[in-house]
Amino acid sequence: GFRFASTTTSLKTETELDTSENEIVAPDFTNRNPRNLEQLGLARKERGWKTTWPKREFWHRLRLERTQHYVEAFVERCNGDVVVSASTREWAIKRHLYSPKGVTACKNLGRVMAQRCLEAGINFVNFKAVIPWEYRCDS
Repeated sequence: GFRFASTTTSLKTETELDTSENEIVAPDFTNRNPRNLEQLGLARKERGWKTTWPKREFWHRLRLERTQHYVEAFVERCNGDVVVSASTREWAIKRHLYSPKGVTACKNLGRVMAQRCLEAGINFVNFKAVIPWEYRCDS
């Protein structure tokens, strides 16, 4: 047969914790996120580059470069630092493509870049296509 162990349940009333002090907001708050104003859309863009090429009126710029054999994409800050990059030279991307330089390669590279940008916290970018004859030109 079946044998049941006798169990007794006892309800212990624990002292209630006072959580009202957790709801008090500090009068002075310091945000330590350096990109806070940028994410709120309040940060200033450097607009003093009117006579230079390429323009620098952005926070992040997506630069797409197509070469003879590969396609590369970079997200760079206005000071030129590359934040996120992807290329069809990467084996993880290249092994899923029929050709590393076609239109479908650009489309899939865009999907990879979108995922990497969202993971890095970049929600908005300015697009800049590098055309080979403009790339070598100084004007």
